[in-house]
Amino acid sequence: MDEEHPLEPCSPYASAKAGADRIVYSYWKTYDLPAVIVRPFNNYGSRQHLEKCIARFATSAILGERLTVHGGGLSSRDWLYVEDTCAALDSIMHAPSASVVGEVFNVATGKDTSVLTLAQKILELAERPGDMIEFIGERPGQVEKHRGDPTKLHRLTGWVPTVDLDSGLARTFEWYQENEAFWRPMLWMKKVKIRVGKSMEWH
Repeated sequence: MDEEHPLEPCSPYASAKAGADRIVYSYWKTYDLPAVIVRPFNNYGSRQHLEKCIARFATSAILGERLTVHGGGLSSRDWLYVEDTCAALDSIMHAPSASVVGEVFNVATGKDTSVLTLAQKILELAERPGDMIEFIGERPGQVEKHRGDPTKLHRLTGWVPTVDLDSGLARTFEWYQENEAFWRPMLWMKKVKIRVGKSMEWH
């Protein structure tokens, strides 16, 4: 999807992000506030909230717990390493104002990988057996695929992502291995109670 792709949020979480996006746009349009809208796709890396997919998978694998995957794990996302996101933001902040103010930019790799593949890759990094994946109920409002087109940002600033998924996952997993004292007190964040059908389940 490019920047002109319709915003069609399927959950309250996604709606909140779309709403913020449009609020920023309205301040630029109405009051000429020198704003830029940046849409980073699925970020990952060190120090991430343990509810997030890769942080949760990494810490579960380290602890020898089963990795819980929603539905069949076939939903896919454009996974973006945090250092590439920071570089993209830096490129926008240092671009000529006339080129970026009032514009929308995707920050993405242009590639998508399924959640199931992600879980398998992390188990390999942890040297854990592949059968440590547990399939649970589908997430409400799940979107099948998100893949961003970063062409516009590359054209205007020259930015390109430099960290491929395998390298980024290895670096992220290594960080969680070496910094257990950071994330262990946050283990309670790994599960959030959500409604699936008519029942409440911990996911």
